[in-house]
Amino acid sequence: MLAEKHWEGCGGLELNDEIRLTIAAQACVLLLHRDADYYPRVKSILVYPSTYVADGERHIGGGIWEEGEEARLGHTQQQLGAVVLAWDASMHGSRILGDGRNVVLHEFAHQLDFENDGTDGTPVLAGSHQYVTWARVLGEELQRLRQAEATGAPALLDTYGAENPAEFFAVATEFFFERPVELELRHPELYAELKAFYRQDPARM
Repeated sequence: MLAEKHWEGCGGLELNDEIRLTIAAQACVLLLHRDADYYPRVKSILVYPSTYVADGERHIGGGIWEEGEEARLGHTQQQLGAVVLAWDASMHGSRILGDGRNVVLHEFAHQLDFENDGTDGTPVLAGSHQYVTWARVLGEELQRLRQAEATGAPALLDTYGAENPAEFFAVATEFFFERPVELELRHPELYAELKAFYRQDPARM
């Protein structure tokens, strides 16, 4: 992965081996035990020193989207094959475990989602049966998270995942690796689907 991708420092950041290795190691956690290439659609990894500002759209409710500049810690692009990351947030994810936040895992989970030519929260799965259970379980869990967000009820998963199926998959991936014991206890079916997809059982590691 280090050799195949174009790495670039942005916003005055000078890339070094620590930055490349820290990001690549986290991204490759998602590929362990899976027969997969190193994110074949990713061409470039762009790294800013910290939070950066980019043009984007923000959902403000009721089917209304607002355009404008927004602060970001990470972003991934399907068409251009680029992953953009803030270095301080990427380093935080490598050092602070258990807070449910890891921008590298989040953005590279989106890249796995893109591999089936969609942004629907469903990566390439093993077979038709897995697609059926995946759609049921993740669909039900997304609705529960949306209900929790609407009512203000406590939720384990970050409610950012309530935005759409793609963000739900990325957020669930963060919690699967960051807080696996809690995820399995409170959302056992979701944990089981992610365990089958990633071929890992972090709750027992």
